This record gives sequence, C-alpha cells and structure tokens, in this order.
Amino acid sequence: MVFQFDSIQQALIINQSLQPELKKDIPDTTITISCDQNRLIVDISAKNTSALRAASNSYLRWIQTALNITNDF
Repeated sequence: MVFQFDSIQQALIINQSLQPELKKDIPDTTITISCDQNRLIVDISAKNTSALRAASNSYLRWIQTALNITNDF
C-alpha cells in the first residue's frame, strides 16, 4: 500500500507512529514500512488471505488513527 501525504514531515510522523507495531508478531505475515519523500509504503506479505486481510485492516486503522491525531494539532 502506498499513501501520499501533504508533506514529508507528515509521512515521517505516521511512519514513526507505526514502528512499535512492527515489533509485534502477526502470525503468517511479514511487514515492512518505509518512506520515500512524502509517501509511506507499507508492504505486507502473508501466507493466506485471512492473515493479509487482518494485517491490512490493522495497519489501515492505525494509519487513520495517527492521521486523525495529527490533524487535530
């Protein structure tokens, strides 16, 4: 998944907010997150569609939550 933000700073803030989640083990998945300018790239590989769906939904929710918080400031 690729997310384009208004600024590099916003992409970096979202990236930093997701880093603790990368330390958690989600069964049957491998997840990497990187920034390229103002884009956040979330790469999710999974052994099955259920694991892919669960990981995707989690990261989408966390990104939305982080955006809601940063937009409030």
